[in-house]
Amino acid sequence: MAKKDKPYQSALHKNKGVKPPEILSANSAKTIRTNRQKQPSTDALVSGIIDGDITALSRGITLIESTNARHTQKANAIVTACLPYANKSIRIGITGVPGVGKSTFIEAFGCFLTKASKKVAVLAVDPSSSLSRGSILGDKTRMEDLVKDKNAFIRPSASGSSLGGVARKTRETIILCEAAGFDTIIIETVGVGQSETAVHSMVDFFLLLKLAGAGDELQGIKRGIIEMADAIVINKADGDNLKAAKIAKVDFNRALHLYPSKNSGWSPKVSLCSALKQEGISDVWEMIEDYITTTSETHYFETNRNNQNKFWLLQTIEDRLKSNFYTSSQIKSELQSQIELVEDGKTTPFAAAEYLLGLRQ
Repeated sequence: MAKKDKPYQSALHKNKGVKPPEILSANSAKTIRTNRQKQPSTDALVSGIIDGDITALSRGITLIESTNARHTQKANAIVTACLPYANKSIRIGITGVPGVGKSTFIEAFGCFLTKASKKVAVLAVDPSSSLSRGSILGDKTRMEDLVKDKNAFIRPSASGSSLGGVARKTRETIILCEAAGFDTIIIETVGVGQSETAVHSMVDFFLLLKLAGAGDELQGIKRGIIEMADAIVINKADGDNLKAAKIAKVDFNRALHLYPSKNSGWSPKVSLCSALKQEGISDVWEMIEDYITTTSETHYFETNRNNQNKFWLLQTIEDRLKSNFYTSSQIKSELQSQIELVEDGKTTPFAAAEYLLGLRQ
């Protein structure tokens, strides 16, 4: 018997929604929808954040990341109210090339800290596509154990087009997490481009994850990312790779001697670990604790945070000036005309820029 053909249905066809259970009255369903759409007041969010309410913290961060002008005003009020409760954490930046095992390491490290009665917030920055502007935001799926830990909070954010691939409002997010009682803040970079520089300017301790046998030993003698690192941790130091990891440790130690002494008075260390087998994790934390003790004694810890605040003040001003410039209706109308003149060879990019900048004076 021939199978009856089903009528054609577009992939864009929209099915009817699930009906509410009969026990739920129409008024109750309406109330639930209204409550979901209703935004809590600034005072309510601040109170919830200070009390450690994760829902309030998440909503506050969402407001911070929003580009809506009304949301920005509310977010600024929340950050200001949370400031007296902030600055009581250790901020750790973790970077490394894709495939080095950042997520696995952060999960093992985070679980170790929560077992030591620490409250850990992980701010994972996912790269945004230059074409679709979208991000996967899959860090929670890669940290299955840590995400279920009541003393941990994981917040993936899209990098967007912000400085170095770091989420535009990561600095303010740190303040909210600190106000919520998290004493250890971990910021994971995308591991590409200039994101390391931006993260380095907002953390107390900068950790670089490396792999043995991947050509990184030679990269270690180059200036740049190695120069910023307070510690180098060679991950996946287990099994057949353990011997290569030990050799890499010697090579990195030699490379570090080529760099001048840090203003902090701290000498960067090289350590081995296996995040998969959870080996060497405690050594990393001991190293961070030694760093905090050393920099606190030299007063570098506080000086560094003050310098970071100045940097981000100037950076915020630059970002705001850039945003105001491109959102100006006058610039929008004149910009395309100047682009066409440049393409036709009737003016230079520099002359066009001078003209457009002159309109804003």
